[in-house]
Amino acid sequence: MSGVQVKRALISVSDKTGIVEFAKELDKLGVEIISTGGTATLLQKEGVNVIGISEVTGFPEILDGRLKTLDPHIHGGLLAVRDDEKHRQQIAEHNITPIDLVVVNLYPFKATISKPDVPFAEAIENIDIGGPTMLRSAAKNHKYVAVVVDANDYGKVLEEVKANGSIAEETKRKLAAKVFRHTAAYDALISQYLTEQVGEQMPDTYTVTYEKVQDLRYGENPHQSAAFYREPLAGAGNIATAKQLHGKELSYNNINDGNAALAIVKEFSEPAVVAVKHTNPCGVGTGNTIFEAYQKAYASDPVSIFGGIIAANRPIDKETALQLKEIFLEIIMAPSFTGEALEILKEKKNLRLLELGEIISKEKADWKLTSVEGGVLIQEDDTKQITEADLEVVTDRKPTREEIQQLLFAWKVVKHVKSNAIVLVKDSMTIGVGAGQMNRVGSARIAIEQAGDKSFRSVLASDAYFPMPDTVEEAAKAGISAIIQPGGSIRDEDSIKAANEHGIAMVFTKVRHFKH
Repeated sequence: MSGVQVKRALISVSDKTGIVEFAKELDKLGVEIISTGGTATLLQKEGVNVIGISEVTGFPEILDGRLKTLDPHIHGGLLAVRDDEKHRQQIAEHNITPIDLVVVNLYPFKATISKPDVPFAEAIENIDIGGPTMLRSAAKNHKYVAVVVDANDYGKVLEEVKANGSIAEETKRKLAAKVFRHTAAYDALISQYLTEQVGEQMPDTYTVTYEKVQDLRYGENPHQSAAFYREPLAGAGNIATAKQLHGKELSYNNINDGNAALAIVKEFSEPAVVAVKHTNPCGVGTGNTIFEAYQKAYASDPVSIFGGIIAANRPIDKETALQLKEIFLEIIMAPSFTGEALEILKEKKNLRLLELGEIISKEKADWKLTSVEGGVLIQEDDTKQITEADLEVVTDRKPTREEIQQLLFAWKVVKHVKSNAIVLVKDSMTIGVGAGQMNRVGSARIAIEQAGDKSFRSVLASDAYFPMPDTVEEAAKAGISAIIQPGGSIRDEDSIKAANEHGIAMVFTKVRHFKH
């Protein structure tokens, strides 16, 4: 019975893209079409022969359309096992005619809750009940019933019906799998919305859904397969919704690094440019203009920036584009590009240019998911902000006004560096970054070596406390004048004493920024 002839179809769609043309072709092929509500009205208007749902069920559509398809005459026609003699007898006894093709898409719940300040009642009214039920019934019984939820599949279905009068079992199985993915995503979005409405943060079951943006050539390495998905309600100002204006297709590492660069640049309200390699910043600079900010980011580490990812929080202009063009970069991300800047940068064939739109700093932490074998870790994004008022001066010497500004700059950067993390800053630019070392003093030595002579009168930020005074001692040797760190070690006094001995100002934030 896998080659069931398509004699009867049920069509009920919210998104009517392509449905008239599809239904007309079915009508020409002699397929009997059952339809509901607005879909039936549209098809009848376009000259398609349609049987109203009430003619099949013998019951009117009621409750403002909430109840129309939840009826044995519909679901019996969808769920009957055609090879089962008992089923055939039962549907015949109850005057139920089998339905061979279901074409349904659902109320626009996603579009509804995407609207700003949508009333709760409106959101609830856009939860489809009959649609998912018909889809699930048909998909369960896909050996006998073809079910279409995506307008992109209309052509394939028509092609098979025209050629054979039926739809291949393999096609029906693929369509059924797509249906269950679709209804699962639909329900996940509803559950997320309602869970947020009641304020639950860590429910007993955690269900999320993502939509594919693109397949990727490979993952972190060529032997790993990969794809890129985005959240259904992702807003502007992120890499998932960015518009690619030029260059090669994004890679897995491009996306990962680009996301890291964007997270850092969102820390700054003044013009800022961030360069990233392997998710760690290799250069961060701020200035009065985006050109000045880029010059500082480049000067931070002219070697490591080669082949890096650039993120800017202001439009890229001609002057900046001329400088950016001079080195090899993988991606440049910015809110926008001037026409002259685009013309200049497009001369580099493979350079990826991403237009982000408005960049908005996170006021509310999103949930961060990290997969582990057999499970997933869930935590809030680290969006904690520190201001001057939060700083506790723990040394005899207080930091100067300029040192405080540089310390806060360094603190914004160090939270985005792989732990153990040390960042040196001077003149509103990073001059040394020590990332991912197994001990903190090792990270400090790397950052100090990178800074060289620039380390004199610079400031140092550490993502976590000092378990011993060795990092302070290294800072003193390099001429560093001020330190910002969380504090909280049982040996804090040792580090404070060392700072006092060398005339270094040190402040505690009482906030840790581990990043693993």
